[in-house]
Amino acid sequence: MIIKSPQPFIRGLQLGLLLASLCGMHNLNAQQSVPFQGGVPLAPTGLADQPLGDGPFLYSTAEGMDIRVVVLTKAIEYPTSLAFLPDDKILVTTRPGLIRLLDKGILQPQAIDGGPDTRFSGKSGDPGAVHGYIDIALHPDFQQNRFVYLSYTKVLDADTRVLAVGRATWTGTALADFNDIWVADADVNSSGRIIFDANDKLYITTSGRGDPQSLNTLAGKVLRLNDDGSIPADNPFVGRADARHEIYTYGHRSALGLAVHPRTGQVWQNENGPNGGDEINILKPGLNYGWPLVSLGRTYQGPWQAGRPTHENFEAPIIYWMPAIALSGMTLYTGTALPKWTGDVFVGGLRTGEIPGTGHIERILLNENLEELRREALLVDLRQRIRDIRQGPDGLIYLVTDEKAGAVLRIEPAK
Repeated sequence: MIIKSPQPFIRGLQLGLLLASLCGMHNLNAQQSVPFQGGVPLAPTGLADQPLGDGPFLYSTAEGMDIRVVVLTKAIEYPTSLAFLPDDKILVTTRPGLIRLLDKGILQPQAIDGGPDTRFSGKSGDPGAVHGYIDIALHPDFQQNRFVYLSYTKVLDADTRVLAVGRATWTGTALADFNDIWVADADVNSSGRIIFDANDKLYITTSGRGDPQSLNTLAGKVLRLNDDGSIPADNPFVGRADARHEIYTYGHRSALGLAVHPRTGQVWQNENGPNGGDEINILKPGLNYGWPLVSLGRTYQGPWQAGRPTHENFEAPIIYWMPAIALSGMTLYTGTALPKWTGDVFVGGLRTGEIPGTGHIERILLNENLEELRREALLVDLRQRIRDIRQGPDGLIYLVTDEKAGAVLRIEPAK
């Protein structure tokens, strides 16, 4: 009897097992099908809505400087922005359309009177959410004129809401004589970050249904106005019949951060990409920043927004994010109370990689040529949506959290 070797059979069996294993790996690595709503993947909720502790919270940081995060209050419903009055008071705006006052760090029980009527709807962070009060700024000559500026959602009728900016006088306890100085067209209903530059010019960010590439619409733009709402004679498109004269720059998406560089005086802007492509831009008069023709992000469905990431023929950002962190407020830190951070850029993030419950702040270190050297994520473990971040007159850093039990936090040196 001749006995045949089992080796070919064994080798065949091993090959079959290997192929089966590879097929199994392929199935395991296959892209999941996820539910969409309105063209956007439904966000997971496993990390969302985490309560904030009482603090203070102590952290070691990358630059070898320990910090403490103090909770001044966590009883403001969806705060959106803050402004520092000269007498150790802070005005805080909110989504529902209230202004709250912190006096020496203590939240006062009554809201500030004198603000305009507004409307908010939807859950903050969801597509289509409407914010009531959006941003607040003091006039550069506030000590003399007491002017307070407010951006907000103005309701024109049952079906129409637009972005507006108004001005009031601070009496010491309330707003008086509030009047709109600028009201958007019907196709502009959101963004609304405001800031004054060193020449007392007011900048407004806009988004909405209009074409960001068209100079005949105000959507997707940064606008530049005088402090009374009139148009400066030196705006880049003044005198052109084919352009809106309010426009300073164009080709923007949803811009939620503005800051003035302390050395150059230039206005810096940040804006949200779609699924990635958040960016910081230095605004230069009349330039096109590309949206939606170019982007460093992907669409919510997955493909690249612009085919291949590029900013060729358009003004490119100086800093960008992939994945997105949903950029919000921004400050360029000039203080000395936190000396390892002097000169750094700080931004708020509402969520990272489209996952709720992953908000935080980021610090970016730049060289003398404004080129990024490194960045650091901070306060990640608090899992809060950071809506605004500002440097206070005391040289400390303040931020607000976009939560139902919204907080005002202060970052200071650890003792």
